[in-house]
Amino acid sequence: MLEDYTLESSSVPVHTITALDDAEKATLCDEIRSLLEHQNAVLVAHYYVDGDIQDLAEETGGCVADSLEMARFGRDHPAPTLVVAGVRFMGETAKILAPKKRVLMPNLAAECSLDIGCPPDEFEALVADHPDRTVVVYANTSARVKALSDWVVTSSVGLRIVEHLAANDEKILWAPDQHLGAYIKAETGADMLLWRGACVVHEEFKATALADMRRVYPDAGILVHPESPAAVAAMADCVGSTSQILKAASDLPHDTFIVATDRGLFHKMRKANPQKRFIEAPTAGDGATCRSCAHCPWMAMNELRELRDALRDGSNEILVDAETAERAMLPLQRMLDFPTA
Repeated sequence: MLEDYTLESSSVPVHTITALDDAEKATLCDEIRSLLEHQNAVLVAHYYVDGDIQDLAEETGGCVADSLEMARFGRDHPAPTLVVAGVRFMGETAKILAPKKRVLMPNLAAECSLDIGCPPDEFEALVADHPDRTVVVYANTSARVKALSDWVVTSSVGLRIVEHLAANDEKILWAPDQHLGAYIKAETGADMLLWRGACVVHEEFKATALADMRRVYPDAGILVHPESPAAVAAMADCVGSTSQILKAASDLPHDTFIVATDRGLFHKMRKANPQKRFIEAPTAGDGATCRSCAHCPWMAMNELRELRDALRDGSNEILVDAETAERAMLPLQRMLDFPTA
């Protein structure tokens, strides 16, 4: 049996966000722009962080993207310093792909429930028990777990990569997100053993409550991240990664969308589609705990003041030991080399 490392509510951090008025935000943004320029640094932000940080990244020549594009951008950009606004595994991935660059983060305590829920020692034992299986791990894992794998995937390429492996009759050991793994298994028919981890945001979406909401908005499109439970994904007009959801929001004809992913993505969706309405999918209903209320508590740790401090002081630097980085680079490079079309 694969262990179940789903986090309890008590394991999820309670982070108090520092409220800033417009003047304070403007001052901090000006300081960060100046520091980025003077230190020849670039800001790379995930879609789930605060909208002010997303805007700042784009205004200063950085990028706002999903974890795959963040990795590519950081690797290819000439800046010697990368500031990664996201969660810790994203900073580690940036460092692995660009070992000579300095990688800073606003807050090193910004973890990921999937990463925490896949302890390297336990996962290493599982890998040893299944030597006949190709090890495929989601990007939301530590550098040590990546170093144990044959492939690293993101939600935007995971289905295609597993499809490729299944076509070659490879049996797969998958970790850590059970819902994404089950979705890919159902879509591809691959022989997959699934680690039973889950995202504290996406696991909270409730199919029964979503059905009730659909009756209120019968003409709305439904966009779902595949880390959500299968019953939620089954109701979707589009199941996809953050970048795929963003594209669907623009491409599909609906004027209103119910969206089952972190509310941080709404900032980008609304900017790209100001004429459309975006509604959070429900996290209430039977079994709800509201551990996240549709926003990752670790992503919320990325704040303007801490971003400024990290750049000013050179603090919160991400370091990965050379042996682990070298081993993790191999499956990461396989993903980056995999044809996207």
